[in-house]
Formats: sequence, C-alpha cells, structure tokens
Amino acid sequence: MYTTSERVPKVLKVAVTLAFTAALAAAPLALAEEQKAETKEVTGEIVDMMCYIDHNAMGEKHAGCGEKCIKGGAPVGIVSDGKAMIVVGAHKPMNDELAPLAGKTVTLKGKMVSNGGVSMLENAEIVKK
Repeated sequence: MYTTSERVPKVLKVAVTLAFTAALAAAPLALAEEQKAETKEVTGEIVDMMCYIDHNAMGEKHAGCGEKCIKGGAPVGIVSDGKAMIVVGAHKPMNDELAPLAGKTVTLKGKMVSNGGVSMLENAEIVKK
C-alpha cells in the first residue's frame, strides 16, 4: 500500500508549505488593519434597523413606529448617504437616548468599524450643535 504523500512531488509539498507559512505570517497584519477604528462624525436619520431593512421604513411617516420599536429593543441605526449602520454606545445599546430621535436627522460621533459587510458606529455619542 502507498500513501498519497509518496505520489506528491516534493516541489509541490514545498510550495504548499511556503504558501501556508506566508498566510500565517500575514494573518496578524490583516487582522490589525481590519480592526483599526476611525473616529468619525456621521449625520443621518435615526432608524430602527428591523423596519428599515425589512421594508425601507424611514422618515416622518415612520417616526412613531420607529420610536416604539427602538424603545422595545429593536437594533437602532443611522442612515447616512444611503448607507445604514448599527449604533451602539460604550458597549451598550443607546435605545433610550435615540428612540425619541427616530425619523429625525442627527449627528453622532463614534468609532466606525465594519466586519463581514456590516458597519457599526460604536462608543457613539450625540453631537450637540
């Protein structure tokens, strides 16, 4: 009986080993780059993410429903320039603060992060103008 390693050319084994080693060496750099969070100010409309994602609910017509949903624990977000992002405070929801602002345009400041196509403004705070 033979093993598959006897049939694989040595050059291929070396190439796979080098590629794997290079990927392992580069992984921490890629993670560090992805985790860099930039503090930004974002101006946009406060929405409850469930209704926004499900049926694009926004604006004054949806403000009352949005406020109710956010108070009830729905994820809160902000829509700016056609892009939606989840909003959280210092590692806790901001629902109580943002619910009365549903359907209104506000400016928030926080760290912008994203992963897997989902964006979030974390450690957010309302900018008083």
